[in-house]
Parts: sequence; structure tokens; C-alpha cells
Amino acid sequence: MQLLLDLHPDDYPLTGFRRRQLLEWVFQQGAGDYAAMSNLPALDREWLTGHYRLNPFDLIETVRSADGSVKYLFTLPDGRQMEAVYMPYLDRKTICVSTMVGCPARCAFCATGAMGFGRNLTPGEIVGQVLAVAGGEGLSPRDIRNLVFMGMGEAMLNYENTMQAARILLHADALGMSKRRVTLSTVGIAKGIRRLAEEDDLGIKLAISLHAPDEETRQRIIPTGAANSIDEIMAAARDYQAKTGRRITMEYTMLRGINDHLWQAELLADRLSGLVSHVNLIPMNPWEGSDFVSSTEAQIQAFYDALQRRGVDVSVRRSRGKDAGAACGQLALKRPHAAQGLYPTNS
Repeated sequence: MQLLLDLHPDDYPLTGFRRRQLLEWVFQQGAGDYAAMSNLPALDREWLTGHYRLNPFDLIETVRSADGSVKYLFTLPDGRQMEAVYMPYLDRKTICVSTMVGCPARCAFCATGAMGFGRNLTPGEIVGQVLAVAGGEGLSPRDIRNLVFMGMGEAMLNYENTMQAARILLHADALGMSKRRVTLSTVGIAKGIRRLAEEDDLGIKLAISLHAPDEETRQRIIPTGAANSIDEIMAAARDYQAKTGRRITMEYTMLRGINDHLWQAELLADRLSGLVSHVNLIPMNPWEGSDFVSSTEAQIQAFYDALQRRGVDVSVRRSRGKDAGAACGQLALKRPHAAQGLYPTNS
């Protein structure tokens, strides 16, 4: 049975006023069951029940962090699992969503990469994470105004489905998100970066997980990095910026003794010369079985200072949800402490 959320809002079943009612129930009320759509005629609800599955997930579990972040673990109808993270801030509510079960990039410092690749998520399975998290937090889906494609998976390798999900999230009849508040992260798929630049109707933001400025180090920590050299990635980034005029974020996980040398800070500054960018230095978040540890606070500060002296726009990003296994690089279907099982109604 087809998943309703896989459809673009313009293609939703029913017509006219009934279509608008259906969209409001899904994207404003966050209804997880057609039976709840009380102002739709019974015959329409019965027809929808027989033709479109409404809920993408068979089971949802949550692990709550002391800092207010919440990791959501989703079980799909085929038994595969993936995660999303809810991060409430004083001025915004952000969700980090996955685009795959597992990840093929195999970054050596990332727990998700150690899982390997399961499968691509459909557009509705991506969008459904937002609806499920909003419902789990007692929010309307439209209360979620910030979204990052930074969970499990490499979004550029599930390009079509990720773009469809983005178009649904941005659509005025769906969540109506601002394109300036949606960010897509990639490990550096040059072809995908250039392709994203041509998506004139989207305008979402781009983050590149660079993690090292030299090829030897990058290919050591990102085994798939050989497919896209740093030169190719930076050339694609410059083409993207020339086409879109948008600033690019560079993600840089700080690994002790690996990529935190001051000569690497200088080389990174050289790489970024002439590019309008912002560097996020991310202390590595620990996970069981990892051979890496985070750089010391002193070394992170020294690296930061070296970039700043070179005129690089830089900050240190402190990940949230570490105690829940929800921080950057930790998503691996782990349950650090007792999870709460939620059983949504399948439609």
C-alpha cells in the first residue's frame, strides 16, 4: 500500500475543499489515523484507509537527554530502524532527520558509519520523522521551524527522495518551512553539490563535512573520500556559491592527534580562501568501540585561534544529547537507558 506522505501536496488524493482538509489534518494537526479526521466524510476516510498508509512507522521509542534533547528510534514496516533527534532551544525547535537506514560513507569516527548501509528512506519516511517527533513532543508539526538533514545517511546518495522530502516540508500547504531554516549536510559528493545548486525552487542551505584539509588524513578517516578529492569538493563548493550566492558551512570533527594540528588549521584556511563560509569545529562525541577521542579543549582553542587569525568565520559547536546517544556521530540505534515505547496506529 502506498504511503500517503510520499506524495507531493499538489498530488494528494481528494479534491478541492476535501483535499485542503486532508492536508490540514496531516500537516497542521499531525493526525496519525484517518479515523481522527472527523470533518472528512466517512466514505472518504474509508477510501483513504484502503488505499494509503498514513503512518510510516510500526514502533517509535524515545530516549530523553538531561539537556532536553530527545532521540527518536523508528522501526519501519520492513523491520529496519533509524533515528531522528529533537533539539529544543529557547528561540527555536530543531529536528535532525535521517535520509537512510545506516550510512555508506563509513566515516571512521562516526557510529552510524560503523553500522554500514541498510537502505534509502522514501520521502514520506523522511517527512514522517518530523510529524512523529512533533506529535511525541505535544507540538503541531508547524511548530517545527528548523530542520537539518544531518542524521543517519548521506543525503546526496539518496538525492531524489531527499529533494522530494524537502519540497514537501517547504510547501505552503504542508509545513511551510523557510528555505533559510533547512540545511542539507553531505560528506562531500561533488556531483550532488553541483546538482543542488541547480534546484532553483529550493534554496536550502548546504553544509559540507570536510573533517580534514589534506588528502592523506581525510582518506584515513573517511574511506570513501577517495571518490571525491578535496580539490573536487572545493571546486564544487565554489561553483555552488557562484550559482546560489549562499554561504556554505564546513563541518570539522576534532580528532585528537589526527586532524587538529596547527598546520592543518593553516591548510584549511588556505582551502577556504575566497569562499564565503563558516567553519563548525565539533568536539568528537564518544561511542562504544571507537578508536578515536576528541581533541583537548586547549587544542580546539588553538585550532580555533589559528583559523580566526586567518580571517576564517569559525565557531565551536557543542553537540546536545550525548547522554542519550543522540549527539553528532552517535546515532547507531543504541539505547543508553530505558526507552519509552510508543505504538502509533497504522493506517
